[in-house]
Amino acid sequence: MKAHHLAVRVLDLERSLRFYRDTLGLAVIKRWDEPDGQARSYWLQLEQGAFLAVEHAAKSKPTRLDESPGWHCVALGIERTEREVWRARLARAGFPVCRETAYTIYARDPDGNLVGLSHYPEPAPRDS
Repeated sequence: MKAHHLAVRVLDLERSLRFYRDTLGLAVIKRWDEPDGQARSYWLQLEQGAFLAVEHAAKSKPTRLDESPGWHCVALGIERTEREVWRARLARAGFPVCRETAYTIYARDPDGNLVGLSHYPEPAPRDS
């Protein structure tokens, strides 16, 4: 079964759009508005017809701890050779890598949601 879409709720829709669109490079394919014309959600293109819905959250609480049950992160695919390019790009944008494995680097979006950039099953070179 292929993924259809993922959705994340965020406090500041425009700030999060800058992260997902400008920093990660995901193209906007649809904007959904509230009746008053304010943006409610942006859909951003993923591969194979899937999309990421970035939706405005009406409340700031509760927030989920990483150790709590629930969705842990979203991981997007990158090429192994792009790992260090992505590390630098995230740092320049103010979202430094917060942890990593041999296959994935992780950063947090503006609301603290964990986003992975993964090149599994190819491990990173030993010198990175």
